[in-house]
Amino acid sequence: MSDNHELSKLRTSYEKGVLEENEAADIPLNQFQEWFEVALNKNINEPNAMTVATADENGRPSCRPVLIKAYDERGIVWFTNYHSRKGRQLSANPFASLQFFWPELERVVRIEGKVERVSAQESNEYFDSRPLASRIGAWASEQSQTIESRKIIVERAARFGLQFGLHPPRPEHWGGYRLVPDYWEFWQGRKSRLHDRVCFSMGADGKWIKERLAP
Repeated sequence: MSDNHELSKLRTSYEKGVLEENEAADIPLNQFQEWFEVALNKNINEPNAMTVATADENGRPSCRPVLIKAYDERGIVWFTNYHSRKGRQLSANPFASLQFFWPELERVVRIEGKVERVSAQESNEYFDSRPLASRIGAWASEQSQTIESRKIIVERAARFGLQFGLHPPRPEHWGGYRLVPDYWEFWQGRKSRLHDRVCFSMGADGKWIKERLAP
């Protein structure tokens, strides 16, 4: 059992960076690109990992890590099984929140918005670029469904491997999602918990409003 007294002593002083709102980019995508490229160049473990949070039709939330696979002015893209728990939740409630946490940089990026499926062509192109074992895995795994043992999924992988050989097609239940942002937040750790938080919200005129938030 954890010693709560010891947990209460765990503290880190954040002193690696500064984020002034007048120095942050006016377009949040540009600020994200700048920070993301720093994370890539710093050899951080899986800098492309992000947490995606969704909610079901009753508003009950759940979150899980996924990997960003593309981003541009249209939004943030990842790929998954459409029949998974997150896929079912997005069908019922097509909004999500994403979070990148780069502890080595003492930085967090949060992104919120509506989620849509990417085109079949985009899904096909990415699927075809994946390693063969991953493409077979998309057929083998009925993601989020209960299975009796690991043996089930191994047998399914072997069966689909024999069926499709070196050229498995993309399953219809597998593809990409794109989150179309209407809110971004950039968090830079600072000393004494006086962190920097700069957010961007989409105005009624379609332009980004940049503001500083209290930590």
